[in-house]
Amino acid sequence: MPIEKIKRNYRKTKYILYRETLIDWKEHFWSFLGTFVAIGILAYIQSIHFTGNDAVYLIGSFGATCVLVFGIIQSPFSQPRNLVGGHLISALIGVTVHKLVPDIIWIAAPLAVSLSIVLMQITKTLHPPGGATALIAIIGSDKIKALGYLYVLSPVLIGVLILLLTALIFNNMTSNRSYPSHPKYHLIRKKLIHKIKKNVF
Repeated sequence: MPIEKIKRNYRKTKYILYRETLIDWKEHFWSFLGTFVAIGILAYIQSIHFTGNDAVYLIGSFGATCVLVFGIIQSPFSQPRNLVGGHLISALIGVTVHKLVPDIIWIAAPLAVSLSIVLMQITKTLHPPGGATALIAIIGSDKIKALGYLYVLSPVLIGVLILLLTALIFNNMTSNRSYPSHPKYHLIRKKLIHKIKKNVF
């Protein structure tokens, strides 16, 4: 009996390893292309508006967001509500905490991240890179700190909308990928495409 159990567990492990290491070139291509275009747009905006090494539009949490919205598009953390809400709530919390406790980093940093997590949980907009967005408002460069509440609008809101629009385009270009995962979005999208085709042709 124990030998059968060992063989069954071995087969399960072998199958899981196979599934987890399976290479899907199409999936990887669209993940690469979507991320490349999204971060490329943000980098281009950065290069137009700012010079030097001070990255305002290229905040680190956007890189982590790309992993979610282009790499694991079916995750609840990747959905538009979480993407936009998580970043905006976290940016607001980060700026507010920085204004209340500007010079005590060992209180401000953990307070900003902790409060942003709790508020994302309460509003059901949990997005893991949002914690980094709050932290960047505390530990970011002087240019980012000087923005104050404008940090919420630019770079955060503008950056998030660019990421969202890019994700909506690139994650829906093939039949294998669909983003967001909410079925109501796809019904509206199909009706809209049908109306456009009907009016054009």
